[in-house]
Amino acid sequence: MVNFNSKLVGNNEAVVSLFNRGLQYGDAVFETLKVIDDKILFWEDHYFRLMASMRILRMDIPMNFTFEFLQNEILKTTKANTNNDSSRFRVKLIIWRKTGGKYTPKTQEISFAVSVEPLLSSFYTIKEDAYIVALYKDHYVSPDLLSTIKSTNRIINVLGGIFALENGYDNCLLLNTNKNVIEAINGNIFLVSGNKIKTPPLSDGCIKGIIRKQIIKILNSTAQFVLVEESISPFELQKADELFITNIISGIVPVTQYRKKTYKVSTSINLLTKLNALARMS
Repeated sequence: MVNFNSKLVGNNEAVVSLFNRGLQYGDAVFETLKVIDDKILFWEDHYFRLMASMRILRMDIPMNFTFEFLQNEILKTTKANTNNDSSRFRVKLIIWRKTGGKYTPKTQEISFAVSVEPLLSSFYTIKEDAYIVALYKDHYVSPDLLSTIKSTNRIINVLGGIFALENGYDNCLLLNTNKNVIEAINGNIFLVSGNKIKTPPLSDGCIKGIIRKQIIKILNSTAQFVLVEESISPFELQKADELFITNIISGIVPVTQYRKKTYKVSTSINLLTKLNALARMS
């Protein structure tokens, strides 16, 4: 079942117009959520990021688009898809400006949809498989406010994913126009050197990630590590002790290899325990 503007419909009925502005112009924003047993992990952070993204794109935010309303719509959708085998979901909430106009819209009003996919695991775990990344250098991300939001204009991520698939990599690291490493295709990055952990600042153009925020919160509350939000040069990748990727679905994904550099995973394991504790309290 899919939720279209508060109405539950079957998957085969979940269709949008050819003239949908999200399809025609990428005029849409989205949130990817993890729902475990009727609980949306870090929902408050998702909600406020979504509201900020809609304001940046100058969409009208309906009066009923409250924290509670959207939470209920999401959980209504997951409950409609719950069976004996799954109460764990990857949820996508997408919001687009209503049909009308060309580049310049005729209205700022919006429509929304909620779709779900079942997940195998509840809280976050670390896989022991090899995870190899490469730099994607065919195209670069412009470091501005628009690149930090979850809009449907993610063609560089798509092309990076194709590059990784065609060349046998598990992921690619994206560069901004200043040739700094800013993120992976599907998450933020953290680089570990001794007790120092670096992550690119939002001003470099990386997504304002939900798990990025949680990891920063964890690191700022412990004396074990020193967190620095600074630009990361590609040359630093081969000098680092560890490199890991964060996103809402996987939590922390340790990178095991970049070029000939092999990374440790001990910091990722350490932080994952703390991240799961935060997720349970969220």
